[in-house]
Amino acid sequence: MCCCCRPCDRNVKDVELISARLRRVEQLSRLPNSVLQQLALCGYYEDLEKGVTLFRQGDTGKCWYAVLNGSLDVRIIQTDTDSKIPVTLCTLGVGATFGESILHDLPRDTTVVTQTTCELLRVEQHDFRLIWEKNKELMNDLVANCKLKNGFGPSVNSKASPLHGPGSPPSRRSNSPDHPNPAEPITEAPSQAMGRIGWALRTLLLSTNSCLRDRKVSGRLVRRCAPGTELVDWLLALSSVIHTRAQAAGMWQALLEEGVISHVAGEQAFKDKCFLYRFWQDEEGATALPTLEDVATAEDQVTESLGSLIHRGPDAVLRMILRKPSHERTADDLETIYEELLHIKALSHLSNSVKRELSSVIVFEAHPRSSTILFHQGDEGRSWYIILRGSVDVVIHGKGTVTTLHEGDDFGKLALINDAPRAATIVLRENNCHFLRVDKENFNRILRDVEANTVRLKEHGQDVLVLEKISPQQKQSLSHFKYTVMAGTPQKMLEHLLETRLDGRDGSISGRDDLNASAVHDPFLDDFLLTHIRDTYRIDSPSQDREFLLACKRRVVQFVHRWVTTVRHVVFDEQTALEFIEDLATEVEADCMQWNTLQEEAGLMHHVMSLLRRYQDDKNAHAGQKWKLPPCGQPISLFTGVMAESRTIIRPADDIIFRVYCADHTYCTLRLPFSTRAETIKLCAADKLKLRPNDELMLVEVKSTGERVTFKDEDIGIPTLLSLNGRIFVSPKDHLDALTCLAEQEGATEGIEADLELFSTKELAYHMTLFDWDMFWSVHEYELIYHTFGRHHFEQITANLDVFLRRFNEIQFWVVTEMCMTSSLSKRVALLRKFIKLAAYCKEYQNLNAFCAIVMGLSNVAVSRLSLTWEKLPSKFRKLYTEFESLIDPSRNHRAYRVSVGKLQPPVVPFMPLLLKDMTFTHEGNKTCIDGLVNFEKMHMLAQTMRSIRYCRSRHLVLEPPSPKSEGELKGYISCLRVIDNQRILTGLSQKLEPRRS
Repeated sequence: MCCCCRPCDRNVKDVELISARLRRVEQLSRLPNSVLQQLALCGYYEDLEKGVTLFRQGDTGKCWYAVLNGSLDVRIIQTDTDSKIPVTLCTLGVGATFGESILHDLPRDTTVVTQTTCELLRVEQHDFRLIWEKNKELMNDLVANCKLKNGFGPSVNSKASPLHGPGSPPSRRSNSPDHPNPAEPITEAPSQAMGRIGWALRTLLLSTNSCLRDRKVSGRLVRRCAPGTELVDWLLALSSVIHTRAQAAGMWQALLEEGVISHVAGEQAFKDKCFLYRFWQDEEGATALPTLEDVATAEDQVTESLGSLIHRGPDAVLRMILRKPSHERTADDLETIYEELLHIKALSHLSNSVKRELSSVIVFEAHPRSSTILFHQGDEGRSWYIILRGSVDVVIHGKGTVTTLHEGDDFGKLALINDAPRAATIVLRENNCHFLRVDKENFNRILRDVEANTVRLKEHGQDVLVLEKISPQQKQSLSHFKYTVMAGTPQKMLEHLLETRLDGRDGSISGRDDLNASAVHDPFLDDFLLTHIRDTYRIDSPSQDREFLLACKRRVVQFVHRWVTTVRHVVFDEQTALEFIEDLATEVEADCMQWNTLQEEAGLMHHVMSLLRRYQDDKNAHAGQKWKLPPCGQPISLFTGVMAESRTIIRPADDIIFRVYCADHTYCTLRLPFSTRAETIKLCAADKLKLRPNDELMLVEVKSTGERVTFKDEDIGIPTLLSLNGRIFVSPKDHLDALTCLAEQEGATEGIEADLELFSTKELAYHMTLFDWDMFWSVHEYELIYHTFGRHHFEQITANLDVFLRRFNEIQFWVVTEMCMTSSLSKRVALLRKFIKLAAYCKEYQNLNAFCAIVMGLSNVAVSRLSLTWEKLPSKFRKLYTEFESLIDPSRNHRAYRVSVGKLQPPVVPFMPLLLKDMTFTHEGNKTCIDGLVNFEKMHMLAQTMRSIRYCRSRHLVLEPPSPKSEGELKGYISCLRVIDNQRILTGLSQKLEPRRS
């Protein structure tokens, strides 16, 4: 070949021959003849054997290369790990180019080794710079297309990125985070993943010749741009997994915030409107159309790319909203921010009204580079920061780094309260750190405004009720009410409710529907009823005026009716409340007969009394109900052993039969009510087991792992608090260390033996959903309050909730147990497919509790490490499982799950552990009483979670049954699953199935 001649010895004919050879390479053929001739004039030809290293990571770059024939491996040694073994990033084929870092005199960031015999075109640094300067746009397009196709996005971590500089989008990031612009990217350059996604979407858009085309904007030609509406339309048509325009717009915003696309004038975030957007390659003047090979590669990547964008979209939209100026945030924007602020621990001590005000001024701030100094020690304090992503070092003069703060931590708060200078320097520890920022001026103004809108009612010089003026954005949901309750004494809040929230005028109500409707518009009544348990008050009136008394009775009747319909049977379980309701019904009936008034109220009380009679009939029908806690780890069940059509509620007075063990594993059987205290169980067991009463005895659960959990004397509902394979022991305090688990605890719990493969997956999901729904239906909202605040405070059991929570763990470990006890690889692969299908059907039936349990079971380390099993799983099921994993991703407070659930209509079986986490977060992050007053804002937040449970079961579950095959056997199977809950044993079984690869 003429390339063998030195460039200085080549004539015109040689250059033409070399150009013709270069033109045979598809990617190089896109270049104009003038550029090919320049390469032909100064390029060297290299014919290399397999295994030749062209250059090593860290070498000084001297040449640029184009691959004419053969293939090469690109390898890298990770600097952030101890391993010195190079990792292959990708393989470069014919037409690929590499080595453009020589433009910036940067060291090589990878090692390149020939994988086969190769023919290369090599251009030295000086010549390449001249060619680049003359043909910048064309060469830029050539280099960028190659790198993005191979998954190399530009990186802010290294200036020696394979695509940094000429092959990457120019940085449009603002240098001033004080004034964030939602139209700008939050990174200096796209990540590798987003670069690859952008390349795939742009390639498909260009291949279909759809909406990307040249347009005239303000008198100038803008190349390859498209309106936001058309980009959204195209994305919706591309895949059925994208359901709404808002979801598609969020996916495009995720690309925009990393600089993959941008508004043509750099003035708009992505909007589903006629604003024009383009990819960064087109902004730089790229002209080449994608090849057939490019299109095929993009089509292979697009499914995975869309899944990633769907996951990133909601967070990108939130960040975009947080970068809007305050005056541009809509009511929906403010509500979105407020919902996010509710789950940030650093803000949990602030009232909801302050959080609502913060939603209009809090700002998102991003910093792409590690070692950036956020502020210096001694600087004026102007802002408070909350870390959303990343970490920072706190550095003090003379001491160095004193601590490190991570995601969820906050700093700089004192600057909002006083004028002291910064006490430390804050330095970013990693790239791409994200913060929420509240400026001092805004925070102080909010506190002043909140105090100005607060009304305090005093008695004897003490606050008894604190009201706050409702903000304009809340008025729509709260109708005509001007003030909301922030705090107060229980009695004063009840007085306020009766006097202002319930109308006592004659003819003011027209039946139960209107009353229920009014409660929807005024959550104060609902919140009060859901969170104030077993409080009774007498409100004395100095006046005995008949009209006044009638008005009082109307209000009380409305209150009682709403109380009974909201709280249901718990009201009737309280003897004092029951007597009051019966007396009230008698009085209202007498007034109706004597004064010919209160007819509507009498109708409401008739409804209340009919609910009472129905409850009493049901209670009498199930009186003397007996339950058993089987000895081999099975779930609690009725003692009769007959499976009822639907599960009955466990009541405090119901008896349960269970075993209590000694240290030598002898046991006694007890029959006691569920409401029995731990102290009574301890004494009864000690008596039967002939333990010395003068010893200091303890009641303990011994788990299958050997862990011991000690019960307090005042604890109640002990049998339902046990773990899956736990046992109750009684022992002297000094001998607790001698307690060991029973031999059978280390094995699986007893379940019905059956071949899972014989069951229809859809039928299995159907019966699991019916079974779980009955359990969920039995849980009263108050049980969440008892669980969160402590059962002993209320002397109430949470047995129905405990059984439902146990069900979640049972399903989760059932999945792991079945996988680890299946020895055949082919059967294990089939079982893995079945569990993924089962999760899909549970999701379809909106049984999210079982869905999450199955997916978490599959992500257990004992299952996830079975690499041979996962490798043989078809790609369709792998993708489905990845989608399920992203749905239960716990990041951003389970945002993906919450967004998905927010779109569902009842009936739904919710992910109960997350609801309990929300209750606990609210309880621990907010004081119950402040200055002697009940913190009603906390009650409102607790009631929100309880209301979500009510919403989930506001409609009865009606499912179309699949064609039955083995209904009786299946019902028995799903009610008592085989489970090992000892992680050590499960991991051991897993390692026997697939030993570690050396």
